[in-house]
Amino acid sequence: MTPELIARYDQRVPRYTSYPTAPHFSPDVQAATYSQWLSELSPRARLSLYLHVPFCAELCLYCGCNTTVARTYGPVASYVDLLEQEIELVAGHLPGHMDVAHIHWGGGTPTILSPEDLKRIMLLLSRTFAIGSGAEIAVEIDPRTITPGHVEALGSAGLNRASLGVQDFDPLVQKTIKRIQSFEQTAKVARWLRETGVTGLNLDLMYGLPYQTSDSVVRSVSLALELDPDRIALFGYAHVPWMKRHQALLPEEALPDAVARVEQSTAAASALLRAGYVQIGIDHFAKPSDSLALRQREGRLHRNFQGYTTDEATALIGFGTSAIGSLPLGYVQNAPTTVAYREAISKGQLPVVRGAALTKDDCLRRAIIERLMCDLSVDLEEIAARHSKTTDFTPELAAIDELAREGLVTRRGHSIGIPEDSRLLVRNVCAVFDRYLDSSAARHSRAV
Repeated sequence: MTPELIARYDQRVPRYTSYPTAPHFSPDVQAATYSQWLSELSPRARLSLYLHVPFCAELCLYCGCNTTVARTYGPVASYVDLLEQEIELVAGHLPGHMDVAHIHWGGGTPTILSPEDLKRIMLLLSRTFAIGSGAEIAVEIDPRTITPGHVEALGSAGLNRASLGVQDFDPLVQKTIKRIQSFEQTAKVARWLRETGVTGLNLDLMYGLPYQTSDSVVRSVSLALELDPDRIALFGYAHVPWMKRHQALLPEEALPDAVARVEQSTAAASALLRAGYVQIGIDHFAKPSDSLALRQREGRLHRNFQGYTTDEATALIGFGTSAIGSLPLGYVQNAPTTVAYREAISKGQLPVVRGAALTKDDCLRRAIIERLMCDLSVDLEEIAARHSKTTDFTPELAAIDELAREGLVTRRGHSIGIPEDSRLLVRNVCAVFDRYLDSSAARHSRAV
């Protein structure tokens, strides 16, 4: 891509982990709607569970997550009580003792919970749901704070996939973003996990941070590869200080521009491809034998709020402050603050405060966007037929043809493809099919 092309298409577009995206959730969807949607699930449906822990030991300046710093354990302990109560509340609205295929702990820092409290919640989940022997149980880990006790507790609860937050190994970058974390710390935790029997290891890296260069990002990738992870996520830093005020503390003059961001991403991707990894969508890489790569080859890759996934469950149930759930009839989101979340739970109410009921058109466009994000291609007629819907895509195809003239896409009839060198701009292509985008563009990160 030329610098001119990058500048032209470096727009604010969603990451498309859902459609409609979260800025378009409405307070029209409340606890009563969620209760109905839960009760209408088939008793034979398989579920995924997401548990959000909105606490960290300290705040990293790049962070875009819903989290706060917990100086003492008191607020965390109280939150564990609330999580327990919400799990029991939700179970009371389900049609039975349902199967679970995935459990994902996110945050924040899930391992800010004590080992005892982690075991306590996992024990409750195992009593409340039927967790299959092949279920994926995953947790996001800050290697700076986890202890062998945490690893033992998670291992005994069946943990089989862990994501280690790294971002960058360069000392200057770490100091600037306030996340000092040595390679040795990270390697030690990876060793603990493997010794405990955790078979899936992910590493999270970033580009676009202050003082990063293409060379420094590649050096971080090289160090990450020494840990032999199954998957590496390579996220572009989203600078949104109007939404996350702490990001304003970062030196904006040290942030790479759009062209430099593309160069960093491309250099890191090339290093990972040379090492034998397969690129998954826009920001994931996996060993060819990993289930993500296998699902991509089969055309069965999916995308949800955790990014690219093999998860094919009927519904994703979110627990905790701000957690988002996805059900066949729509999306729900819990109260965004712990105060509001606690207030609802204390009244015995589901803590949902907003969401989106899906129309047939939403489901069709969601399927189109997911295939573009996962496969870099889509057949509009095939998707429409699958949804038993005929839709006039004339306006969208006109916009696609404009992108094709720039070389960003190819089109043959109703089949759309994205060339390899335009992979980073797939979100721009998805935006063509987004009927909600205009009113929320300022809420999103830049395309590159």
